[in-house]
Amino acid sequence: MLIRNPARQLDSGYLDRTPWFQFILLSLLFPMWGAAAGLNDILITQFKHVFTLSDAATAFVQSAFYGGYFLIAIPASRIIRRTSYKVGVLIGLSVYIVGCALFFPASTLATYGMFLFCIFAIAVGLSFLETSANTYSSMLGPRESGTLRLNISQTFTPIGNLLGVILGKYLIFGTGDSIEAQMDAAPTAEAKAALGEDLLLNTLRPYAYILVVLVCLLVLFVITDYPRAKPAGPAEPQRAGLAETLRVLARTAQYRKGIVAQFLYVGLQTAVWSFTIRLGLELFPEMNEREATDFMIVGFVCFLVGKFVANWLIARHSAARVLVAYCGIGAVLLLLAAFGPASVAIWLVIASNLLMGPCWPTIFGQTLDTIEDKRHQETGGAILVMAIVGGAVVPVLQGGVSDLLGSLQHSFVVSAACFLGILLYFRSNLRSSAATRSS
Repeated sequence: MLIRNPARQLDSGYLDRTPWFQFILLSLLFPMWGAAAGLNDILITQFKHVFTLSDAATAFVQSAFYGGYFLIAIPASRIIRRTSYKVGVLIGLSVYIVGCALFFPASTLATYGMFLFCIFAIAVGLSFLETSANTYSSMLGPRESGTLRLNISQTFTPIGNLLGVILGKYLIFGTGDSIEAQMDAAPTAEAKAALGEDLLLNTLRPYAYILVVLVCLLVLFVITDYPRAKPAGPAEPQRAGLAETLRVLARTAQYRKGIVAQFLYVGLQTAVWSFTIRLGLELFPEMNEREATDFMIVGFVCFLVGKFVANWLIARHSAARVLVAYCGIGAVLLLLAAFGPASVAIWLVIASNLLMGPCWPTIFGQTLDTIEDKRHQETGGAILVMAIVGGAVVPVLQGGVSDLLGSLQHSFVVSAACFLGILLYFRSNLRSSAATRSS
């Protein structure tokens, strides 16, 4: 092997110090699922008019994506438990590569169902990657800095989101009139169908670039040594069965609340990102899709800035206290966006990205830390990844509210409600911590 691990693994599975090369290489996986998620937001806008879909129907892009996570997370965790986190990463990268390659025949077949299948295949690979990498990142170093380490790794995710949207902006969207205007201007049904096929061919371009990066990462992981980062000693041979693990986790109140909070957070994030470009087009009809994508780019920059600020705050203050403040401000911004003046709604939605960044890794890290018996770690992490299914549910709900009310702007009340639910989770964590200290 090319790289040796100098850190010493403790009986708990954590390391006595962080092996920085391995940690950085692992963190480079995080922008890869960020890029896939960012491209989904582009595809929603592209498919809306090419396939003539309602807002709720466009959100099925996210349902296919996050549904894949939900279905595969537990099988992925069992494979990881029997092998290693590194094997999970290698499987995830390989399946991700296959999913991207499927976009080439999909762009030729030009059916909505085929594109949803490609997105689902990518999500299967990403489920392996996230189930491995989120837990692995928290384990690559001392236990007390596990949540901070995961926050640092997750800082790479919005970079991937940003790159995915930029790739979509310049490789999928064109200049000139909006897609809706172009489709309406087609003189015949045949011309409209031909235009739709040409537009769909553009979708394979960003995935070709992603394929090259994925192959490079796969090679690097193959030649790099990684620690097992699993409990050692007498506890290791006593493997916990799935039924036992589920019973233990079900009895842990804070773990259950963490699952709900993660469901709400991923739903919130996905809904806001899914409809940002669409909201921009609705409020500024003179724009085309490439121009409206700038709203998403600014939003992802805000997301990244918010994560850096949160990392600084969490290193100095209670993570739960910081997140209570973040969620409260985020809920207010989205309520104002939903019911305030249309002229500022898009900017309030963009500003809400400042408050989202630390939610996922902090919920994940704190919820995972409630699992005292680390034999249940892989499955507990997988169930947390399964909570990503919120991204399949909340956007469809928000799209349905938009269709019902005839206003995409008013539908952001759904996202605001999610922020409030997450706030309640972090308040519960504060009370639990205070009770533990006083006992």
